[in-house]
Amino acid sequence: MLAAAPFVYALTARAMEVEVQMHFTSSAVRWLVAGVADAAFTDQGRTKTVRDFIVEARQAGVALYACSMALAEHRHSDEQLIDGVKMAGAATVIGASVEDGVRTLVF
Repeated sequence: MLAAAPFVYALTARAMEVEVQMHFTSSAVRWLVAGVADAAFTDQGRTKTVRDFIVEARQAGVALYACSMALAEHRHSDEQLIDGVKMAGAATVIGASVEDGVRTLVF
């Protein structure tokens, strides 16, 4: 899966000192389950994994959120999330996206 774009945009925004939150919804929430992102490459050359980008984003100060509804559908009860992931639901995302000065990108 080619998934670099959301991370590239998030990292670019952080480099511009913009506060960034990434919300993982639907099956993409699996990337926040420990070990899953290690096998998800972001380019055809298989040079960088989603985990590489997650680590880089977290180091840059990007807040990572897992959709609670998506987790209920896509995570097994014995699976742990990676450290530092916060939970959010649809109301949280919509509420934040309508605040003044907030911009939302969807990938």
